[in-house]
Amino acid sequence: MASVILKPGREKSLLRRHPWVFSGAVAAVNGEPQPGDTVEITASDGTVLARGAYSPHSQIMVRVWSFNQDEEINPAFFESRLERAIAYRGQMLKTKPRPAYRVVNAESDGLPGTIVDRYGNYLVCQFLAAGAERWRKEVVAGLERLLPVDGIYERSDPGVRDKEKLPPRTGLLSGKMPPGLISIEEGPCRFLVDIQHGHKTGFYLDQSDNRAAVAEYAEGLDVLNCFAYTGGFGIWALKAGAAKVTNVESSAPALELAQRHVDLNRLDKGKVENMEGDVFQLLRVFRGKTRQFDLIILDPPRFVLSQGHLNRASRGYKDINFLAFQLLRRGGVLFTFSCSGLMPPDLFQKIVADAALDAGRDAQIVRLLGQSWDHPTALNFPEGAYLKGLICRAW
Repeated sequence: MASVILKPGREKSLLRRHPWVFSGAVAAVNGEPQPGDTVEITASDGTVLARGAYSPHSQIMVRVWSFNQDEEINPAFFESRLERAIAYRGQMLKTKPRPAYRVVNAESDGLPGTIVDRYGNYLVCQFLAAGAERWRKEVVAGLERLLPVDGIYERSDPGVRDKEKLPPRTGLLSGKMPPGLISIEEGPCRFLVDIQHGHKTGFYLDQSDNRAAVAEYAEGLDVLNCFAYTGGFGIWALKAGAAKVTNVESSAPALELAQRHVDLNRLDKGKVENMEGDVFQLLRVFRGKTRQFDLIILDPPRFVLSQGHLNRASRGYKDINFLAFQLLRRGGVLFTFSCSGLMPPDLFQKIVADAALDAGRDAQIVRLLGQSWDHPTALNFPEGAYLKGLICRAW
């Protein structure tokens, strides 16, 4: 087996069982491993630390499969990891039943670069790193045995694959081709999911618990749902008795599906306003018209694409939160999120606090939010807690 030898003193993160080895920590590579091959990771003194997948084109040169140096990385290994992930979801679904949920959450489920989501009788897979790509057939075979469904579809099309020098790939992996739209239930709400062309794997499953949280506040309120996508937060708010929901989204097809969700859930169309456009610009238009809202939801896309983007992204988060505080009525509630893994939680909270200060508003944090239960975070991989949210009340 080829090996990756670390520079002196660079084994500390591995001793804490962090699953990433960055290229800057590597002193040498012994052998001629190919992308995705399993390599041993050794300290500078020759101590074997772990086994992982080699990715020479990525800044993350190795992603750890196992810290047990005797564990073979073979089809049985992947089936065992899948069994563990599926067992946890099965246990949780006994008390939180729902047809759409994350089955495998990459590093946090011990399968770096591998994501599997379930929508009814279909699974959607993403293989986002060289190691995941190398073992994709074995993962699919394991899913077929452990979680039989009508079909398994691949959505390995995010830009993160570019960093691994992997081409995008989508298409049917097993079983029947999924229909254009799959109907799912989430609590009292029904949604249509386009797993072939929608964002991520079709729906923002990580926000499931937070959509339900909106329902606790929405009754009788005038709600502004920014970066609305297909209107998930808005539907929950309307189901809870919101007086009105305004969805703002830049994608016309997403807004069309948001309107279909109003009909699907038999809600009053007169209580819904769908506005296509840039959120930053429309918030300024609302401010110019002195329009105000009782509850505002900010769920923007990932602003921080790399560490070098952090300052620019911080300005973006500051801008939209500043505008939101200006548009909130006294006593209004703000749900604000960052899905950028590189955005530290304390920095995000400071940005929101500074936005409230600049808007001349007093505000308090009512609750801290994160991703839903089917997106667990391994304790040795804090980067897995990428979704950060605050519920704030402002005066």
